[in-house]
Amino acid sequence: MEQHFLDLNLIQWLLMAVCALFIGMSKVGVPGVSMIVVPVLAIIFGGKQSTGVLLPILMIADLFGVLYYRRHAQWSYLWKIIPWAFVGIGLALWVGEVVNDGQFKNIIAILVFLCIGLMLWRDRRKEQFFPDQWWFAAAMGILGGFATMIGNVAGPIFAIYLLAMHLPKNSFIGTSAWFFLIVNYSKFPLHIFVWKTISWSSLTLDLITIPAIALGAFLGIQLVKILPENVYRNAVIVITALSAFLLLV
Repeated sequence: MEQHFLDLNLIQWLLMAVCALFIGMSKVGVPGVSMIVVPVLAIIFGGKQSTGVLLPILMIADLFGVLYYRRHAQWSYLWKIIPWAFVGIGLALWVGEVVNDGQFKNIIAILVFLCIGLMLWRDRRKEQFFPDQWWFAAAMGILGGFATMIGNVAGPIFAIYLLAMHLPKNSFIGTSAWFFLIVNYSKFPLHIFVWKTISWSSLTLDLITIPAIALGAFLGIQLVKILPENVYRNAVIVITALSAFLLLV
């Protein structure tokens, strides 16, 4: 029997709106804020099912990023990592079929903590060096593909790959936008036909969030201008860590 995703209470509807708002903000230059969304939705819908709820929201938001930064993508770097990302997606697809929902939520929580650690490590190493070798792209691609399929949390992993390539700001954002649009749209049929985590009910819920996504994109542009980055990032990390911890309880 299909789960009725529209049967949410008031608090859950408010959380959905906030999550969509954060996703919209994350696609216009507010990095890391979408990390909060992953554990929150997992608490509401369950680990595996939440990934199917979140994916179409990400797909809608991806269009904002690609439409604005589409000309800045560096395709040479995308071709190096995308095939390996599909390997990671395939691995995650198998894992998702053999674990129960409690284990699935634990995996999401662990990946969230891993990504938080990667963000902190990246911030501390201002002058970092990574080799521009095939094995580095392969490692980042497989890990990123696994993370994006299991919990939609590949952002920090892909960011480290692009930082290693020393891309300028617009190229960084444009390349990221195209990477996630390609990967997320590729995952869509897998969620429908293999995991069966996307249904007409969940898609209806996602479509309702479009105004919140658009509002988030607008607010994100304004927020970047006025909020000190260190204050914002510390708040995101703390709230995300607490949310992920709740998945383990």
